[in-house]
Amino acid sequence: MKLYNSKTLQIEEMQTVNPNEVNMYVCGPTVYNHIHIGNARPIVVFDTLRRVLETDGYKVKYVSNYTDVDDKIIKKAIEEGVDERVIAGRYMDAYNKVRESLHTIPLSAAPQVTETMDDIIDFISDLEAKGHAYAVDGDVFFSVESVKQYGNLSHQSVDDLQVGARIDENTKKRNPLDFALWKQTDVGIQWDSPWGKGRPGWHTECVVMIGKEFNGQLIDIHGGGKDLKFPHHENEVAQSYAVNDHGLANYWMHNGMLNLDGGKMSKSLGNTVWAKDIIAEKGSNVIRWLLLSVRYRDTLNYSDETMKAAETELQKIYTPWKQAIIKAAMANAELGTEVDSEHFEKFMEAMRDDMNTPNAYAEIFEVTKLLNQSLRVREIDWALVGKWVATLDKMLDVLGIVFDKIVVTEEDKEVYNKWNEAKKAKDFEEADKYRLQLMEKGLL
Repeated sequence: MKLYNSKTLQIEEMQTVNPNEVNMYVCGPTVYNHIHIGNARPIVVFDTLRRVLETDGYKVKYVSNYTDVDDKIIKKAIEEGVDERVIAGRYMDAYNKVRESLHTIPLSAAPQVTETMDDIIDFISDLEAKGHAYAVDGDVFFSVESVKQYGNLSHQSVDDLQVGARIDENTKKRNPLDFALWKQTDVGIQWDSPWGKGRPGWHTECVVMIGKEFNGQLIDIHGGGKDLKFPHHENEVAQSYAVNDHGLANYWMHNGMLNLDGGKMSKSLGNTVWAKDIIAEKGSNVIRWLLLSVRYRDTLNYSDETMKAAETELQKIYTPWKQAIIKAAMANAELGTEVDSEHFEKFMEAMRDDMNTPNAYAEIFEVTKLLNQSLRVREIDWALVGKWVATLDKMLDVLGIVFDKIVVTEEDKEVYNKWNEAKKAKDFEEADKYRLQLMEKGLL
């Protein structure tokens, strides 16, 4: 498996910490609203990566979190006059429904910030004791100058960052780049701590949950959107060096952003397309196909044109696949489960090449063409047809795309035979009647 490592800016052959095992963490949502289609991209990208790894025999532990305490959650709770847990619970449920509808494999663990608070407080205390953090009037800040590796992930020097830093009104900081580990607050949900009542800073939460889920060990892959690389992931790395003396993960993977008609999609801009709505309208298969249609680290443009292209491409695959299932059933032919190893291996070679989905799609279309050809001959070789169907099934399964099972009953077969007999007899009125019955059941 070859992966583009955002830390080294090059494609590397993956070497896991433990043989045949992959430990992976992907930053999850802040649950204050529904997620838009851009937020769904990492869900699909990293679920697909997991599928590729498991197909190759790796045992994958995949963890993704919920940030269920945040200023935006508190603000919404105040606006609605409810407890923050009501807001967080509502949007965690909504997020889970989107994940499930996208055919994702269940996560190995999904920790929540509010359930990790004791560990977070202990972690901040450890940073303070080791001289990497300092408390000022109930707030606690991380000192970026205390870690020599700061900036290595995002390839920026502390000096350059300081020059480019905006003027910070928080005069409690020793350095404008220092970030909050603990925030004193009297608004919204809060916890007791050695520094007074407050709540944690965002950058600390993930690194603590990773440490808890993976026993403080270096993990193989840390993922998320490109917008998280700095400062969020950079700040995670700094804290990990400070406490664990390692850079948290060997491989950093960042998926590209999703644009709406060539421009940025953002909740703050009010131009969002909710994932739940577009999945309900277009279906999970089409959405997964679209989100994987370009290399995961490239920008993806979401538009009517790209959506239509995804629908058309998937239909080109589905139509002969469906015809093969139905024709075999009508002919009482058994379709085997043998997979064509040559074509499947070419598909997997593309997926192992840093998830080169465009090349993988090309191999799917090649098998689709072969399936079409095998259905257009006078004497159909059902073993061959079965091989192409099984190969498509296995390729699509790696992409998380699942076609609904087609059931052909004995009654359906009878109608099908009558349709053919009516056509032969040139009884077009009867043929149309049977044809309509078959179409209503989706068998034509």
